[in-house]
Amino acid sequence: MNADKNAFKSLKVGNVTLQTRIAMAPLTRTRADDNRVPTSTMAEYYEQRSRVPGTLLITEGTFIHCAAGGLPHVPGIWSESQIEGWKAVFDKIHANGSFVFVQLWALGRQDSPDDLAKYGYDYVAPSAVKIGRVVGSDGTSKKERPPPRALTKDEIKQYVQWYVQAAKNAIAAGADGVEIHGANGYLVDQFLHYNTNQRTDEYGGSIVNRARFALEVLDAVSEAVGPERVGIRLSPWGGFGDLAVDISPIPQWSYLVAEIERRATEGKRIAYISTMECRWRQDEALMPARVPKDIYSLNNFVGFIWNGPWIRSGQMTDSIDLADQDDRTVLAIGRYFISTPDVIRRLRDGLELNPYNRETFYHSGSKAIDASVGYTDYPFYDK
Repeated sequence: MNADKNAFKSLKVGNVTLQTRIAMAPLTRTRADDNRVPTSTMAEYYEQRSRVPGTLLITEGTFIHCAAGGLPHVPGIWSESQIEGWKAVFDKIHANGSFVFVQLWALGRQDSPDDLAKYGYDYVAPSAVKIGRVVGSDGTSKKERPPPRALTKDEIKQYVQWYVQAAKNAIAAGADGVEIHGANGYLVDQFLHYNTNQRTDEYGGSIVNRARFALEVLDAVSEAVGPERVGIRLSPWGGFGDLAVDISPIPQWSYLVAEIERRATEGKRIAYISTMECRWRQDEALMPARVPKDIYSLNNFVGFIWNGPWIRSGQMTDSIDLADQDDRTVLAIGRYFISTPDVIRRLRDGLELNPYNRETFYHSGSKAIDASVGYTDYPFYDK
């Protein structure tokens, strides 16, 4: 029994007071319809996972604009039909007394040029740097991609406005807040890394300049919907998306986090910062020599700088004691929230979790394949 642990106690995050410090991490599931509209099956999925009142659910990555992501069946938040689809989802979550933040997503060079071309948009990124090791949209095949076109400064400003409008749309649909996806090698993260950002203007070339886009997005979205409704997700140690891992990320991300904390001291504290733990511990042969064996110490610099709520993710079902180290940590669970809709209760009561099936994490969109399989059919504990 773990009921006396911090993970199962209340905590104020932004404008909402959570009744548990276990949150649902953002999880791409590709179950939206052909027009990127959330479906009734998606509403059922989120409803199942919000049944412990006071739970924070962070939605799957949601495209801020059609130009920001061509991946099929990922939901969007730019059209009226998408807003209405999300409203139905959020109503289900709120009916259970829980809360929801929408993760705002743009792919950059991790997008597919072919998928974007179908909608008439260019394949763009901070710099014209080709990506390697690309997995195709079928989840298995690898496809060579050309270098993206470098964004112009006017286009960068347009992206900031797309983030703003997406945030406004999410709040209009009833969301409690939004999370800027600044992790995993996608657009915001690409600006932060020296190998994906080779610009020589004010958006590249130095630690300060590489953080500029992330901070412009954060500032503009905070101004539009209120900083207490905004979070940001970061993965300082991540190499996903062919990012460089040959130097310490601490100087770059320390500056970014310090700037976010500086804004907080000026009365503009955002709801939370979310970080992903290093995944190298799953294969120590791939672990650079600079990485200590105590993997959970890697992101400690974030907590030394940032004084607000801190969401941590990465195998947290085995690490719920992390929430006992302070009084502001929230643990975000991903894969076991997929397979175990009542994972909070089971962790609290020491009950076995359902195994997950990676083969059903994503859906092709084919009507011949039931989208509910591996999605809404995982069992609750029945004893």
